[in-house]
Amino acid sequence: MKRFLMYIFISTFIRILSADAAEYGVALAATPVLNSPDFAAVFGGMPGAVLKTDRCGQVRALEYIALPGTVFTILKKLPAGSVTIFQVETDEYTAPENVRLYVDSRFLLAESAAPLPRRRSLYSQEEIVLKLRASAGSPYVWGGNVLNGIPEHSVSFNKDTIPDGSERQILTGLDCSGLLYHATGGWTPRNTLQLTEFGQSVAIAGKQGAEIAAQLQPLDLIVWSGHVIIVLDRQTAIESCLACDTPGNGGVVLTPLSQRLTEIMRARRPANAWSGGAKNRNIFVIRRWYAL
Repeated sequence: MKRFLMYIFISTFIRILSADAAEYGVALAATPVLNSPDFAAVFGGMPGAVLKTDRCGQVRALEYIALPGTVFTILKKLPAGSVTIFQVETDEYTAPENVRLYVDSRFLLAESAAPLPRRRSLYSQEEIVLKLRASAGSPYVWGGNVLNGIPEHSVSFNKDTIPDGSERQILTGLDCSGLLYHATGGWTPRNTLQLTEFGQSVAIAGKQGAEIAAQLQPLDLIVWSGHVIIVLDRQTAIESCLACDTPGNGGVVLTPLSQRLTEIMRARRPANAWSGGAKNRNIFVIRRWYAL
């Protein structure tokens, strides 16, 4: 019994010391967060001007782009030549199961005490709608949520080898949840699975497309795990779509709301609540998160 109590005491003491020794980093600028520590390979090495992309031209190692002021807890330090890569976690992004997050230390300001969270304020509905509309025509970028990309990125990774106007190398563009994240200044969750439970449910189960359209309000989300469409008004929706077989591989588009609902309901049925985790391919939900 004494040994057991001593073990509990020592274990607790070690956990306290570990907590006290925690290190933090604050994003100095828009910061690429990868699911791989091999930044040199993903971004073309040194000097390099080639991204490691899939057949659709997407950098699948990119999880998202952290906004300035984002606070990270540093879990591990990984030397990588002349730089250090940090394995991190942050309250601002929920990674998929078994995915670890990494950032380049050059994008962070190191802190020994826990910094205050990034300051966030919700824009007005009109401002968000304007930002969404202004994003139309932007390219699709997997993990992208900064409309104009990361200018600092070319200095850190690609030196002087990036051609003028090479927006792709600095991750200029938006994915579907990144479009909403950009327009709200990082107020909303950054992945679609979280968005399926964000805000309040709109009851749509068993209804036809016209009935559903009549219920929708600006900024309602038509969402399932894997994609989100944002309602702009009674007639229009906006989304960022990946389209591998088209010039530019897709991007941010405006579509007629009724038409888009009809297309969705060919493959999915409306539900009042999300179920089945990330694997459910048969339903969609409507979430109302912006209450006037």
